[in-house]
Amino acid sequence: MKIEKCKILLVFVVCVFHFALLFAEGWAGMAVQACFSPKGRCSSLIVREIAQARSEILVAVYAFTSDELAWALIKAKQRGVKVQVVLDTEFDATNETSKGSLLEQQGIVVRRVAGLNTGNPERGPGLMHQKFAVIDRRAVLTGSYNWTVSADQFNEESLLIFRDAGPLAEDFRKEFIRLWEKKR
Repeated sequence: MKIEKCKILLVFVVCVFHFALLFAEGWAGMAVQACFSPKGRCSSLIVREIAQARSEILVAVYAFTSDELAWALIKAKQRGVKVQVVLDTEFDATNETSKGSLLEQQGIVVRRVAGLNTGNPERGPGLMHQKFAVIDRRAVLTGSYNWTVSADQFNEESLLIFRDAGPLAEDFRKEFIRLWEKKR
């Protein structure tokens, strides 16, 4: 019986130590907001986050057809915010409503990348299926939500916004850089 109590106490101490480390690494002040479309108007939340950006916006999305979100990024660029966008090669090339060209015309640097090679030569590479943004190294927007009109008005989608998310934002920023530097 004494050994069981010691094991329980040890597990408790380890858990407390683990949570203390998380809080010490900056997770304590993080706020999370969820949005669900089509009723949630998630695009308005994204526009608000973009409008608050002061230095950097990094976006990696599979599908980008929303004029509203494209113009929010363009306005941020005009305010002097560094804006970089990664899009899926295949989606951007085959969808005439994709906003990649519009963003480039407005001075935003866009990279088009494919996902991992699936090993099937007939299909070619996989998709760059990410859906996230990192704003000012502090906010992360992610979920199933593509930056499309359909995602906002028709599809069942989710968007999570993490604010004051230093360590999480850094993880997503590293993933963005990996995609950005990927050979096309």
